[in-house]
Amino acid sequence: MTLSTHYIRYSDSVEVQQPDEQEISRKIVDSMARVNRLMYEKYRHAIRDAHAKSHAVLKGEITIYENLPEHLAQGLFAEPKTYPVIVRFSTAQGSIVPDKLSAFRGMAIKIIGVEGEKFLPELSDALTQDFLLVNYPIIPTGTINEYLKMQEGLESQAQSGELFQQIAQKAAVGVQNVMAAVGLADNTNKLSAPGPHILGDAYFSMAALRYGDYVAKINVKPLSENVKGLSGKKIESEIIDEDENAFLTKIIADFFRSNTAEYELSAQLCTDLEKMPVEDGSVQWPEDESPYQPVAKLAFPPQETFSPQRRVYADDVLSFNPFHCLPEHRPLGNIMRVRKLAYETSSRYRHHMNAQARLEPKSIVELPD
Repeated sequence: MTLSTHYIRYSDSVEVQQPDEQEISRKIVDSMARVNRLMYEKYRHAIRDAHAKSHAVLKGEITIYENLPEHLAQGLFAEPKTYPVIVRFSTAQGSIVPDKLSAFRGMAIKIIGVEGEKFLPELSDALTQDFLLVNYPIIPTGTINEYLKMQEGLESQAQSGELFQQIAQKAAVGVQNVMAAVGLADNTNKLSAPGPHILGDAYFSMAALRYGDYVAKINVKPLSENVKGLSGKKIESEIIDEDENAFLTKIIADFFRSNTAEYELSAQLCTDLEKMPVEDGSVQWPEDESPYQPVAKLAFPPQETFSPQRRVYADDVLSFNPFHCLPEHRPLGNIMRVRKLAYETSSRYRHHMNAQARLEPKSIVELPD
C-alpha cells in the first residue's frame, strides 16, 4: 500500500472526548502525585513516576532519509537532515528495583536542533523534540477508565507499603503485571525475567500520534547486524549473578565501549479508524493492513554510556515528554491526553523537589561525557 490517498488524513475529528474525561484525568493525575510524594519519602529524592530507573544515556545522530514519498515526508521528516540526539534507556517501574525483575523497557529520544514552535507553550521556543517508546506495541490499559482502576490500586498498595514488594514477588512485567498485582488482570505475560538483551529490543510509541497530514504509530528496530544479533538473545546468568541490580547498565556500557550501533525509525500510518483506533491504545494496529515504513536512521558511536555526570544529567536535569514536540507530531487519544497532564505534573514536582531547573539542551555538547 503506497498511495497517500489510502491513508487516513488527520483532522480534529480523529479524537473523541470520552465521557467524564476531565474528571477521570484529574483523579488519575492526583493519585499519581500522591504516589510521587510517597516515593520521595522513600528515597528522599524525587524520581519519575514511570521509567524511574535509567540504564544508559547515549549521544548519537538521527538522519532523515532522502526521497521519502509525500505520506512519509511529514513534519520533522519532511526534509532529509541529520540531527544530534540524546537517548535514555530505562525500565518502566516507578521505583528503583533490581534489573532481574522483568519490566517493559523504555527508549526516550530527544532530538536537538529542531526549528519551529513546539506544542507545549512553556517550551515553544525549545530546539528539541521528544519521542517516547517502549518495547511493547500497545498500552494494556488502553483507555483512561482502565488506567484509573490500575492507578487507584497502585496508590492503595503504595499507601500500605506493599506495592513494590508485591510487584517484585510477581516478577512484574510493566503495566500488565502491575494490573495483576492489584487484582485487575491475570498474572500472565509474554516476557520472562530478566528478559533478552535490551539493545536488541524493538521499541514502539504504543499510542497514536499525529504524523503531519496523517495519523501514525512509530517504532525503532535494530538495523546494524551487531544489534540485530542481540534481538532475543538471552543474558548470561553469570552477568546477572554478578550484579542483579545493575546488569542492564553493565551490558549496555560493555557494548558501547568499542561498538557502534544503528537503529531504524519507521512509521505505521492509519488506514482504517475502526481497525486502527486512536482512542483505545490497547488495540494493536495490523501490520498486514499498514506495515511500518522506514523514515530515518539512528546511529551511535562508541562512548561511555552512564558516567556519574550523565546519570545526574538524565535523572535530575532532563525531562522527556511525548507532548514536547512539533504540533505535527502531537500524541493522540484519551490515554495520551491524560499523560500530557501527568508528565507536566510529575516533571514539575521532580525538578522542584530536587532543586534542579528543567533545561532543554541547545547543543549535544551539553550532554556530559
